[in-house]
Amino acid sequence: MSSRQGPPEKMMFQLTLRRRGISNQAVLRALEEVPREAFVAEADRDDAYRDSALGIACGQTISQPFVVAYMTEQLNLQKQHRVLEIGTGSGYQAAVLAKLAGKVLTVERFRTLADTARLRLERLGFDNVEVMLGDGFDLPANIGSFDRIIVTAAMAQIPENLTDRLETNGILIAPVGPHHGVQTLVRIVKTASGLERKELVDVRFVPALPGIAREL
Repeated sequence: MSSRQGPPEKMMFQLTLRRRGISNQAVLRALEEVPREAFVAEADRDDAYRDSALGIACGQTISQPFVVAYMTEQLNLQKQHRVLEIGTGSGYQAAVLAKLAGKVLTVERFRTLADTARLRLERLGFDNVEVMLGDGFDLPANIGSFDRIIVTAAMAQIPENLTDRLETNGILIAPVGPHHGVQTLVRIVKTASGLERKELVDVRFVPALPGIAREL
């Protein structure tokens, strides 16, 4: 019987996150509780707890654990929060968010990824996550507003239709920059007097594209 997802890998996983500066205990616990191996391709399960991004279907990726933890920590999530995620991918980031927030709506443009993530999250018991097939640049009006928004694909700039959906005192985090190259994580706080923007760390994400993918 394989012990590939046994304690040593998970202990190193947590240690690496702490060494890299993740200090929020709730975030660390969420990453410990979400089974990352369930969100990667079968062939990559041995590497699920390495601190690296891994490829998934439709040419997309599952972000490295540090980036997931860092972005989650920057959101300062509370149990009453309603969260919007743009870019479901495997559903891993949504699962981590679901451990910390009240409700998560995650939007994916690839039908294959949306359907797979929905089934995976349901199977794992994440009943406070809704997966929606849709265009992150053109969201339907009826989804309402959010306390937190996280974008998990690179945007050249943050569109107004996202910041407009933030509640006052809401936080948005997104990788901003060229589609092919290095982006900067940007954290926006919506105050009563406007938007406060702070640049955080450099990252690399796959591009956020408009529309629903036709082929998949």
